[in-house]
Amino acid sequence: MGVSGSGKSTLGALLAQRLTCPFLEGDSFHAPSAVAKMKAGRPLDDDDRWPWLDRLGRAISDSIGSGGVAVAACSALKRRYRERLTVAIGAPTRFVLLQASHDELLRRLTQRPGHYMPASLLDSQLAALECPDNDEPVFHANPADTPERLCDLVAAWLADARLSPHASTALRHQPLSPA
Repeated sequence: MGVSGSGKSTLGALLAQRLTCPFLEGDSFHAPSAVAKMKAGRPLDDDDRWPWLDRLGRAISDSIGSGGVAVAACSALKRRYRERLTVAIGAPTRFVLLQASHDELLRRLTQRPGHYMPASLLDSQLAALECPDNDEPVFHANPADTPERLCDLVAAWLADARLSPHASTALRHQPLSPA
């Protein structure tokens, strides 16, 4: 999870490969009207996002149903979006927040060819972002690390949480600790 340009798709694809499970690109589940709206430089509102979150949640649920695990890239900017996804998925759900500086995100967005999300929408996404509370199952990761290092950290977090006798506690908010 995170704003556009934070590295969700890169990390998600690597993590899915590591876990040998499907990777779902959240951008692929946007309605054409939502993509057109973003291309035109207009931020999405809740009415645009609800059906998208429902479609993505169902697809994740279907992937989990057939393989047990799935990884998806999704902004999930607000708590209510994360809650909606979790309900639609219907299985234990974990989030990884990638949070880079404004300047780094802007640099990434301006160097990303062929994507419909313009850099002009970065500020609206940052304004909409609700950082997860301590009771949410979220790992905070620093996208300044290499994608491979991030994948190692997230995979270890997931493995530790699965092995913990108190898994529901172990999967709560986990800030990134320096290695």
